[in-house]
Amino acid sequence: VQLQASGGGLVQAGGSLRLSCAVAGLTFSNFNVAWFRQAPGKEREFVAAARRSVNKHYADSVKGRFTISRDSSRNTVNLQMEGLKPEDTAVYYCAASPGLILSSLPDPQRYNYWGQGTLVTVSS
Repeated sequence: VQLQASGGGLVQAGGSLRLSCAVAGLTFSNFNVAWFRQAPGKEREFVAAARRSVNKHYADSVKGRFTISRDSSRNTVNLQMEGLKPEDTAVYYCAASPGLILSSLPDPQRYNYWGQGTLVTVSS
């Protein structure tokens, strides 16, 4: 199983970025996929998840600014980030898990597979 995250970079506050995660080696439709992030000196935190169904879930801090989507034809999960803020600066990781109840979505311990991370830096 391989998850390959890409799309990070340096952007000014208020700008946009689109992250992508290519997933290989598993049946994409059977897995929940999510994005987490980790800022220096902080714990890894949940950003957004797209479940096997059409349901999507977001952390309160990104709701209304970030959009997660999954493309089953390409086995990718994307994170469109708008209105970026300096506090969004972090390494962003994609993750996958075969089955999670709603309350478990934000828990990184519940995810089986992880990508290598891509750095997003938002300047003020």
